[in-house]
Amino acid sequence: MAGYFLYHSIGHFPGKEEETQAALAAFARDWSSLDDEQWPKALAARSRFVNTWEDLIGAARGSMTTTENVTVALASVIGGLPPERLRGKRILIAEDCFPSLHFLLAGLAESRGFRLDTVGKRPGADFVEDEDFLAELGSDVAVALVTWVTSTASKRANLDAILTKARQAGSLVAVDITQGVGILDFKVGDCDVVFGSSLKWLCGYSGAGALYVRPELLRTVKPDLRGWFSQPNPFNWSLDTFAYAPDARRFDHGTPAVLAAVASQPGLDFVMKSGVAALRAHNLALSDMLIEAARDLGLPLVSPHDPNQRGGSVMIKAQSPDHAADMVSAAKRKQIYLDHRGAVLRLSPGISTTTVEVEILISTLHSIL
Repeated sequence: MAGYFLYHSIGHFPGKEEETQAALAAFARDWSSLDDEQWPKALAARSRFVNTWEDLIGAARGSMTTTENVTVALASVIGGLPPERLRGKRILIAEDCFPSLHFLLAGLAESRGFRLDTVGKRPGADFVEDEDFLAELGSDVAVALVTWVTSTASKRANLDAILTKARQAGSLVAVDITQGVGILDFKVGDCDVVFGSSLKWLCGYSGAGALYVRPELLRTVKPDLRGWFSQPNPFNWSLDTFAYAPDARRFDHGTPAVLAAVASQPGLDFVMKSGVAALRAHNLALSDMLIEAARDLGLPLVSPHDPNQRGGSVMIKAQSPDHAADMVSAAKRKQIYLDHRGAVLRLSPGISTTTVEVEILISTLHSIL
């Protein structure tokens, strides 16, 4: 028995190994066949992956495509926006974002002519408050980049409030849903750009990201990174007649990678079949046990107590980084797996986590303290 609390990193579901092996074996057979069916079958598998994502988050057909990761997704959109939309404006981001996105935008700011404005945490706070982000969202903000659920506190952003103010300000809203999709219900609604990974609560594999762009917006975006698959017909090889596809295919470029999507499809299918509501109910029951234990142990809760403001993870603070590391090591000796960032323990119970394993973890933390 192994207690798994790392859904903020890689998600699992019952039978994952067997279903992945079957999916990859079928792909290997098709790809290795001495016929001309490899690409039709591979591209059909990729389309099924994209369509499943569209169904999951309520996106229109043709509004999504695959991407290697969220950093590439954001780079494709920012790099393709009309120059006048960015020049002299701000891009707003929170300090508790996924750092890779901040690194990207900091590098693009000078060449694209915008200023990267980072909303900081209050002194001693564990996450950026929604009202502080909203206070900085004005008419000079070209893009508000929202981390829907943070990876360090599992704080869920008040996306409705941000969208309302962004509409008033004339700002685009781009949302990173990686840490919440699959455990919280999400629909694209009025969002302009949405991107995420299949790695975590969707129980997939690295390299299987997805990008959504609002149909009215995507027709104005001309990605710098483009190639033969950016066209309506990839087999147009006339060098002087390139045109962007009218839908999300314009964010494709060279020969598409398919393998990660094939491997991740069983996880997506599991989530769709199980239903996000049922997965969330299981997660909440275990999360309540962890929150109660933290209170009994005298360990401060880093995540919001209100489940409506929290993602699927529960973060609690140990006395020090060394103390947190000792707790992680002690749990690992009992085949209970979690991690920490500094003094913060990150606990993410999913469908493969049981109440018995939560009780073992709690007992282990008691023994350390």
